[in-house]
Amino acid sequence: MSRVIEIHPVDPQPRLIQQVVEVVQGGGVIVYPTDSCYALGCAIGNKSGMERIRRIRQLDEQYYLTLVCRDLSEIATYAKVGNTSYRLLKSLTPGPYAFLLKATHEVPRRLQHPKRKSVGLRVPDHPITQAMLKSLGQPLMSSSLEMPGDDLPLTDLYEIQERLSSQVDLIIDGGPCGLEPTTVIDMESDVPRLVRRGKGEVPPGVEE
Repeated sequence: MSRVIEIHPVDPQPRLIQQVVEVVQGGGVIVYPTDSCYALGCAIGNKSGMERIRRIRQLDEQYYLTLVCRDLSEIATYAKVGNTSYRLLKSLTPGPYAFLLKATHEVPRRLQHPKRKSVGLRVPDHPITQAMLKSLGQPLMSSSLEMPGDDLPLTDLYEIQERLSSQVDLIIDGGPCGLEPTTVIDMESDVPRLVRRGKGEVPPGVEE
């Protein structure tokens, strides 16, 4: 059975955030709230945690997890960001967006798309996530909490516990979360392209 920790969604308690960080650092997989919907996460170097997330969501090897970063400077450590991309990223972060960018050598090979050498990154605008990332000092490997066969992401805490308590180590109760996943934008070429329409509005200059 996984632990459940109730954390204030606006003013997260540092003591509880530290408990979450200890679980992540110890190799755990967590459920946590974001500015779009609840998500699964583990430490960036946690290979077994990544495999557990894939099993929970029944994802194949072609699907790569997103690196959830604290801010734009952290994104630049893991992705190659040109001037045009930087301006767009700056205008959309933090927020309910995920970006596909060319990966740097800092990104573990298992996190890169096997053919394109790209990586998905995002900076959520949520106090709990931000506090967790600040204390952790590195990104989370993450995937939205969309279960196989479901039309919408899981958002009800009772249902999350009922379906996932034996598969994750900790569930953060951060209050109600949305049902819309992130808007995904491919920024690997000169012209950004919309991959998935989600919660974030599509900005001007992004091809649909």
